[in-house]
Amino acid sequence: MTPQSAFMIAATVRVGQLQDLRTLLASMNTIPGHADPDNDLIPFGKLDRLHFARFVIIEAKTLQEIKEFGVKPRPWRPMLAFLGDIDGDMHTFLAELVERAESGLTKIFSHCDDFSTGNQNLLEWMKMRNVSPGANYVNWVGRTVRQIHEEAALHHSLSDCLQKIVAEVGRENIHTLRQKLLSHVEMEKYKGRLVLSPPEPTPSEWRTRNLLHKIGVPLVLLLFSPLLLVIAPFFALWLRKRERSDPELFIRPAYSHIEALSEQEDWDVSNQYSVFGDVKPGLFRLLTFKFILLLTDWFARHVYNHGFLARIKTIHFARWVFMDNNHRVFFASNYDGSHESYMDDFINKVGWGLNLTFSNAVGYPTTRWMIKEGAQREHAFKYTQRRHQIPTEVWYKAYPGLTAVDLVRNSRIRQGVEIRQSDDAEIREWLSLI
Repeated sequence: MTPQSAFMIAATVRVGQLQDLRTLLASMNTIPGHADPDNDLIPFGKLDRLHFARFVIIEAKTLQEIKEFGVKPRPWRPMLAFLGDIDGDMHTFLAELVERAESGLTKIFSHCDDFSTGNQNLLEWMKMRNVSPGANYVNWVGRTVRQIHEEAALHHSLSDCLQKIVAEVGRENIHTLRQKLLSHVEMEKYKGRLVLSPPEPTPSEWRTRNLLHKIGVPLVLLLFSPLLLVIAPFFALWLRKRERSDPELFIRPAYSHIEALSEQEDWDVSNQYSVFGDVKPGLFRLLTFKFILLLTDWFARHVYNHGFLARIKTIHFARWVFMDNNHRVFFASNYDGSHESYMDDFINKVGWGLNLTFSNAVGYPTTRWMIKEGAQREHAFKYTQRRHQIPTEVWYKAYPGLTAVDLVRNSRIRQGVEIRQSDDAEIREWLSLI
């Protein structure tokens, strides 16, 4: 199994270079915000380990909101972030990326502070500016880009020939149908038109780290459980006090802002989402936020790692990143469906989860005991998330037209090719997937 990893290269944009940078990034796109896989700067389509990538200019357009808490806004200069979700480890991928696109990366990052062309070690510069997430979610750990493309080709090939075979042998002759489909697959593989690569061995270093994380976090929590039990009543009282005193910010986002975001959405079955804002002031809120994301990361790595996050099945990748010395947080996701359906999914299915992970951010609707209300106050929540959402300059998806549900279906079809079904019901179920 090849595990997935993420990178996020972040650097401050040089004063006076913002518009030039936007123009350069726009040259990578075919339609607003969507990359040409073969663009001249970074040919994303040639990077066969890359699932998703984006360039986003992070601007703090809501920084004045923290004044409602009696805190002076912290200054923030626009920052360029280049982030991606990949198969395998980050270091070898970045080395491959620099080898293939050094000239384009240099042109882009030359708009950033402390980057000098000519005498700059680009790879080391990028590694130094990589920002690790506080929590990271992968829809299906171990499913590679190569596997996705191969299984999509398998489904397409079987779907194309199924009707012809049904016409020959009849719909009810399921054993013959299956055998002819399997023979078709073997012939296509022999001719080189289909490939079903076996999974790579799981890296021993990753397996060890993952096991230590799986065991270590619960053990540490168990070790500190007596202290946590003592603290719990005081935490609950202080939390409720903060919830009652937090200012309510019911601000409708500007129409021009929504229009700019909508222009980039719904060109494919999937969309991107980037949000940036302040963490509520005070050590209490920060430590609570970090603890919640620690748990979120653990559950994402060890429980919700095969097709769903709680009850949500439409997210491919997501991450939460603390920035600006923990005073601000950035969230990015790649999801299926429209923005409205994405928000409704969360509100209706896991509103409590939204409240846990975002109630410590400035502008989020007031919660009760951190899990109640909040996202259930639909208009306030939707205003807040749109207001803090920022446009993505460039977005790339390695498998357009395929949803997370499609990927699961295609994997099940492949499994049915490689493992013989034991009874008629299983054969019919496999055929229905095609």
